[in-house]
Amino acid sequence: MLLTGTFQRSLDEKHRFSIPKSIRDALQDAAGNLVVYLAPGTDRSLVVYTEQAFAELGNQLGQGPPTAGDVRAFSRLFYAQAQRVEVDRQGRVRIPAELVGLAHLDKEVVLLGVRDHLEIWDREHWDHYLNQKQPYYDEIAESAFGGSAAPVTGVVDARPPQSSSSPRPR
Repeated sequence: MLLTGTFQRSLDEKHRFSIPKSIRDALQDAAGNLVVYLAPGTDRSLVVYTEQAFAELGNQLGQGPPTAGDVRAFSRLFYAQAQRVEVDRQGRVRIPAELVGLAHLDKEVVLLGVRDHLEIWDREHWDHYLNQKQPYYDEIAESAFGGSAAPVTGVVDARPPQSSSSPRPR
């Protein structure tokens, strides 16, 4: 299963969003069931995993030394906040309020396909992140694939500006 694409979504008053049909179809198990896990992601996002992908992530994490501080800390933070949720008949998922707060989600969100999982970002935060990282795509690609690229320069903190009086960079 390879998940790709960017989908603009709105959260309703119950913090629900709809998963596009093409993505729902890809996520269903052989029996046509769809249950997902929502958990904290990186860069102030949330992640959405199928049961199978969630189990595989656990297996990968289990290969690390259980006495390593970062493995223990990540496991606690991740699994303590992860929640199993069902997708309703209309393809909607309800994001628990504590995860909405953790990712600072507002009414407009972006759903990203990222290989084996989905990410949920606040739309404004995603736009800011994209504007900061996209100009350095080539350098990031070289570094990600083990190239000899120099460290990416000019990349700034991906957090959006805190003050509403300062303009967002474009």
